[in-house]
Amino acid sequence: MNALKVIVFEGVQNLPIFAAQEQGFFKDQAIDIDLTFTPNSWTLRDGLAAGDYQIAHTAVDNAIAMVEQAGKDVAIVLGGDCGFNALMVQPYITQLSDLRGKNILVDAPDTAFALVMIQILRLNGMKKNDYTVTSVGATPLRLKEMQTSNAAAASIMNLPFRVLAEAHGLKNMGEAIDFVGPYLSTAGFTMRAWAQDHEDLLKRYITAYIHGLRWSLDPRHRAEVIATLMARLRLSEAVATRAYEIAMQPGGFSADGAFDLEGFKNVLRLRAATQDSWNGAEPDAMKYLELGYWTQAVSALDQTTR
Repeated sequence: MNALKVIVFEGVQNLPIFAAQEQGFFKDQAIDIDLTFTPNSWTLRDGLAAGDYQIAHTAVDNAIAMVEQAGKDVAIVLGGDCGFNALMVQPYITQLSDLRGKNILVDAPDTAFALVMIQILRLNGMKKNDYTVTSVGATPLRLKEMQTSNAAAASIMNLPFRVLAEAHGLKNMGEAIDFVGPYLSTAGFTMRAWAQDHEDLLKRYITAYIHGLRWSLDPRHRAEVIATLMARLRLSEAVATRAYEIAMQPGGFSADGAFDLEGFKNVLRLRAATQDSWNGAEPDAMKYLELGYWTQAVSALDQTTR
């Protein structure tokens, strides 16, 4: 049995991993998963680079940051989902222009959902000096801050936290992708050298992950999936059911974890538009990718599940 340490942010995006654990798909591939929820992007990035973890699943922009800001040789090996993100605000916010001069909560201010937020405000006529950005950490921490402080005006939230936010009385101003266009959020990535040295193990991991995703997306497993979300994310049945319904909508999880290249190119465009150091230039998207492992994993799974 091969041991693998995997690091993720807490949330519904991890459903394929939860399912693969509980349905024995990782064990079928002789893999034992040690799954860690990270408190923030820095812990995830630094831990992956240091070898504390072998695989990360999170917003793909973190992989870009590891390459472009930290000079790490990262390989993105499979896709995931659109992020299921919504712009959540305090009830006193009636229109986006009300966020001028307000405090915006993010995880890391230079990646992923923070850049989505900056782009949304930019598209609505606001520059970076028109509001304050506060780095709080992962979505549960941002939700807690907004629940306890009216001064925390807005944040991008994914599942299930956007559902919990609405239950608390926070306002949903719309889907992030409706503001910024197609968006690749979650992706699986690792250090390129580790992938090259553990090719067979990585392919078996991806095979189990895809199997977990297929099982989760099968409507016959609805009740079991909701029960899994309740147990793994400590949710009520009502919240888990609503999160499930949102996650299962078209355009959420990509089939078989396929990589959304157009969504990824838009991530690069957002970074180029919001990061001064990029000077508006977008790098070649293909330089980050090593999707051959995923292709072989899909083929292997198809052969065993016929």
